[in-house]
Amino acid sequence: MALSNHQYESIMKGYERVTRANRFISEARREEVCDTIPGFRELTASVSTYSAASVRSMLEGDENALPRLRAQLAEIAASKRQLLTQYGFPSDYLEPIYSCPDCKDTGYISAANGLKEKCHCFRQQEISILYAQSNIQDVISAENFSTLSYEYYQQEDLQRFEAAVKLCKDFIQNFPEDYRNLFFYGTVGTGKSFLSGCIAKELLESGHSVIYFSASGLFDLLARHSFDFRSKEALPGLYEDLYNCDLLIIDDLGTEITNNFVNSQLFSCLNERHLRRKSVLISTNLSLAEIRDRYSDRIFSRITSSFTLCKLTGADIRILKKRKLKSG
Repeated sequence: MALSNHQYESIMKGYERVTRANRFISEARREEVCDTIPGFRELTASVSTYSAASVRSMLEGDENALPRLRAQLAEIAASKRQLLTQYGFPSDYLEPIYSCPDCKDTGYISAANGLKEKCHCFRQQEISILYAQSNIQDVISAENFSTLSYEYYQQEDLQRFEAAVKLCKDFIQNFPEDYRNLFFYGTVGTGKSFLSGCIAKELLESGHSVIYFSASGLFDLLARHSFDFRSKEALPGLYEDLYNCDLLIIDDLGTEITNNFVNSQLFSCLNERHLRRKSVLISTNLSLAEIRDRYSDRIFSRITSSFTLCKLTGADIRILKKRKLKSG
């Protein structure tokens, strides 16, 4: 799927706003440092003086002008770092500020072939726009490790949840070098979607692209693009996004109306991503027996052979939280 011109321009204007904001912060820092450290402003200005003198010397045929300038600039840089730390500033306090150091807030990086390609930060903005119905930002704002709690689990249920949390953290730490797929299953309200949100947030913040869908939302979208002639031309782009994003999360598998179309689309998605070694995370309230009975043998085989299975049990946490609020 492709961005419209308006959507593309909106993203690029966002980079411009970020660049202006960071430039304002940098200028404020420079003024702060110059007002605090005696002679720092003059030391900074000497860079221009030395550079201008070096250009004149080079034009006059001085072959040592450039090496001499480099040595002078290195000496000035070292002096500035020393003064910064001496007066209590970090040594990199005046380094350029970028929200994304990889593309320096331009949205593009250099590929191995020398051409420019979209940075991961641009790609995730693109995904967020094209798949706004996934509501991933709403999910991860409430469901992340900072809001994780063990208070609603006891005994074996607690052990299962602790093991699941460890599994999630290992998955994040080793992503994407260690290709793995996760399958969370078990009773309703035991933290499966919550842990999916935790993983999504951590991977997004480390620069990976994540597409998050409820099962019903995903298959509705695929059906719309498959059978609506007005949307059909965007179908190849949709498949490319689903097959190539760093992590695809399918939440609440089993809530969709299951039919031959869904079976075919689900297997194709799982198989293509497996071939490309792209991770998938699935959560469901169905048992393994229900998965086997509801979906094709190929899907059941793919899940049981290619996914790390993680079962969560216990009371419905959402109900427990409501009771706690009422009693409080």
